[in-house]
Amino acid sequence: MKNILITGGSGLVGKKTTQLLERKGYAVAWLSRNPIKNSQKSFSWDVEKQQIDPEAILWADGIIHLAGEGVADKRWTEARKKAILESRTQSTSLLFQAMEKSGKRPEVFVSASAVGYYGFNTGDETVDEHSPAGNDFLAKVVIAWENEVQKIEKLGIRTVLLRIGIVLDNTGGALVEMLKPPIAAPLGSGKQWMSWICIDDLARMFLFALEKEEVKGIYNAVGPKPATNEELTQKAAKKVGKPFVGIGVPGFALKLVLGEMAQMVLGGNRVSSKKIRDAGFEFRYPNLEEALEKIYNSD
Repeated sequence: MKNILITGGSGLVGKKTTQLLERKGYAVAWLSRNPIKNSQKSFSWDVEKQQIDPEAILWADGIIHLAGEGVADKRWTEARKKAILESRTQSTSLLFQAMEKSGKRPEVFVSASAVGYYGFNTGDETVDEHSPAGNDFLAKVVIAWENEVQKIEKLGIRTVLLRIGIVLDNTGGALVEMLKPPIAAPLGSGKQWMSWICIDDLARMFLFALEKEEVKGIYNAVGPKPATNEELTQKAAKKVGKPFVGIGVPGFALKLVLGEMAQMVLGGNRVSSKKIRDAGFEFRYPNLEEALEKIYNSD
């Protein structure tokens, strides 16, 4: 396997995964609406118009599918919720159709998914890949998304779904948002579980899924040691030298600001990574302290 095609390549996870793959000697190309603007080798696609350059599929030995509108980028209006859903289902459907028609198909298809599958709040219970789905908005998005991905298996392509938790990085995502205020504080009770993964380990997990032929199906892409919202906020604040207070931001205030999206930060999931570890994946940053050290102190 030499050529890897990535959707959502310009995002946080896409950039980190691209860098890792290229260091490992892979040729990487992105699917993009504006291929000329990218410094990365790119092929064109347009999900809304359901158009894709067929050469992209012919070129690819493996595909990593990360495309989708950011879940926490904007307030959830009905139009925004539609965009969050369709950006995932329609992009996956377009890839399926292109691979179905292609004279050459990739060996492996690795797709992002999300621990949102389990619902906004599963309390202190540890959930794994066999746990039931939730019935809230994000859970329904993930179910529809995974259903589209699983059609690809029927083409005889090894298919892997990584249900991603909270990605820790210092250039974007949850950590950046949590540390924006001048004083860091937990959200709501602060007792809700946050199943996190260091971005470096997540990129390595995508590489692992590409390379390990016996890996197929659904895996939770979270670290082995979830933390509470309060613990994560406090340790991250200490790492960057920001004051921390243990009084949580009230839930009603978050609901006023965020609307329905507040459920996402007031709830939490304690998610198991045992299945991916049993498959042979080794976390480089299994502890929160090690992950924060890597994120904030490495070159």
